[in-house]
Amino acid sequence: MSPGSILGTIMDEATIERALTRMAHEILEKHKGVEGLALVGIRSRGVPLAQRLAARIRTFEGHDVPVGILDINLYRDDLSAIADHPVLRKTEIPFILDDVKVILVDDVLFTGRTIRAALDALIDLGRPRLIQLCVLVDRGHRELPIRADYVGKNVPTSLDQKVSVLLVETDGRDAVELTERKERVC
Repeated sequence: MSPGSILGTIMDEATIERALTRMAHEILEKHKGVEGLALVGIRSRGVPLAQRLAARIRTFEGHDVPVGILDINLYRDDLSAIADHPVLRKTEIPFILDDVKVILVDDVLFTGRTIRAALDALIDLGRPRLIQLCVLVDRGHRELPIRADYVGKNVPTSLDQKVSVLLVETDGRDAVELTERKERVC
């Protein structure tokens, strides 16, 4: 097997759609509607997922939920390891975070370090009433005490594997694939 080869498809388009619909219902049930609720997607694939969840919530409730975009690159604890000149993109939160119930949205929950960076970034922007986490895939292997409140699918993996989320908005198709990691994470 060559490095980076696909081991299998974990979720196809229909499975992703069902998971997003279920998570939108779970969010609404937990919060008893949309009052004071906002979604914030982590760049890059958390953003279209947050937008899809907001569209479903609008369909179910008849009300819009604000959606923000969060770039966490400056908050990463591995910034110097990922690039000499990391690409910084704009954080776009078109609402005041103070006293808002924020659902932070990302594609894959792994070590928890991305979410820690996102929490730091959000807290620098305001004081939400609460922050919850919604992820399409939880693959385990946490290094920090972080858990998701809403999960599309739990996928047990080894450290030699990689979970790749592909979305129409960024990749031209919807799928979640398990691949062999090119290099082992220490």
